Amino acid sequence: MENTQVQEKSKQIKSTAVTNVAVAYGDGIGPEIMEATLRILEAAGANIKSEKIEIGEQVYLSGNSSGIEKSAWKTINKNKLILKAPITTPQGKGYKSLNVTLRKSLGLFANVRPVTAYAPYVETNFAGMDVVIVRENEEDLYAGIEHQQTQDVVQCLKLITRPGCEKIVRYAFEYAKAYGRKKVTCMVKDNIMKLTDGLFHNVFKEIAIEYPEIESNSQIIDIGSARLAANPTNYDVIVTSNLYGDIISDIAAEIAGSVGMAGSANIGLNVSMFEAIHGSAPDIAGKKIANPSGLLNAAVMLLSHVGKTEIADTIKNAWLVTLEQGYHTADVYQESITKEIVSTSEFADRIIENLGKKPLQLPKSNLAAGKGEIVIPEYSRKKQEQVLVGVDVFINWKGKNPNELGNALNSITAFKMKLKMITNRGVKVYPEGLQETYCTDHWRCRFVDIDSKTNGEKVYNPVDFEKIIALQSILHHKGFQVIKTENLYEFDGVRAFSLGQGE
Repeated sequence: MENTQVQEKSKQIKSTAVTNVAVAYGDGIGPEIMEATLRILEAAGANIKSEKIEIGEQVYLSGNSSGIEKSAWKTINKNKLILKAPITTPQGKGYKSLNVTLRKSLGLFANVRPVTAYAPYVETNFAGMDVVIVRENEEDLYAGIEHQQTQDVVQCLKLITRPGCEKIVRYAFEYAKAYGRKKVTCMVKDNIMKLTDGLFHNVFKEIAIEYPEIESNSQIIDIGSARLAANPTNYDVIVTSNLYGDIISDIAAEIAGSVGMAGSANIGLNVSMFEAIHGSAPDIAGKKIANPSGLLNAAVMLLSHVGKTEIADTIKNAWLVTLEQGYHTADVYQESITKEIVSTSEFADRIIENLGKKPLQLPKSNLAAGKGEIVIPEYSRKKQEQVLVGVDVFINWKGKNPNELGNALNSITAFKMKLKMITNRGVKVYPEGLQETYCTDHWRCRFVDIDSKTNGEKVYNPVDFEKIIALQSILHHKGFQVIKTENLYEFDGVRAFSLGQGE
């Protein structure tokens, strides 16, 4: 009994405490839906103290290429929470995405997007859909590291880190545990990208063992996306990397019936940001018809994040009741369902009138039933033996015959380093490549120790780094244009580089 009283008192403290939030009113319809959302929060007793920050289109156009004022960074770091309406990034002139800047600068490693179907009040083919996408938010191809290396070839680096994998996978299982979810599905493409996606998948399997009460499974991202679109009710929580998560989040929101209804959270260890997933819709700005539901659902997630789950439930349930009553904004109008098309502010008024009520047909919000906090431990790097065993030298060469290049490189020996193979676009073309393979001007030439065994089990001898530098110098003086190198390593005796296709 004593423990119960302590828990209830703790809930009361969380419900009545002031929550300081940096608020970005955004562009287009942003100010309208933010005003409606803040009115609902105030009426529900959320006790939000908002501090406005200037970000978005006007900041960009004032000459600030980042889209955010320096004073806004100070406000964000002071409040630790951001409620953000959609912004507009001006076209052209190389403006960077402010969303990406915020996510990466603030370490917002987890994008969490609950997607629920609200049939029949929002039209969808998948009544009962209730999926949460947990997307890694900082790395992968979205690291944005790109180069043009030759006239024909550009590259984008796909960076997957063990600390990043551990944080996002741990968060997915902790989220499932905290909110009573039963299953976590990992989506990867490690049948092709065996090192990058392979790392993500291996970390998932390692961490899943620690949560035996939660079902876990893995799917290849292409068939997984198709199955999500065809049968979303088979999924509960999905965890995946940045690009895949971006794609399947929009798939899920679209098949649920309306992208405009969903909110998302961007969770960091220090700061977290909550936002609608839709854009700023400048074509309807000022017309008072915008749907504030996405931003309101983001605000519900914010309240749950800070422990005000009872108030979050009160707001979410009032919103569900309003949908059931048939008071809808124009974007979700259905002739047989909608009782009245209401404006942005009228929709907010109806939600406020329904505070304290619970839906009769749609599932009730019950965030307050969640147990425990989400805990992400500090990353601990394990000691591994890293051994240099060779180098991939990328050469810009305009010839077409791989044998000509291979024979020329085979005549080069540098401190027992020798050519092992050449690939073009990942396919082995020397020795004994297929004549049908189309070749660009971008050649990967793998050099290893001359005594390394290559038959059967691959065994590579250690190589001194000075030998690799000497090899590059010799190649340069022989007239070859070296555009890039990648050192080849083994970690604890395990090969840590991919073989060529056909090797």
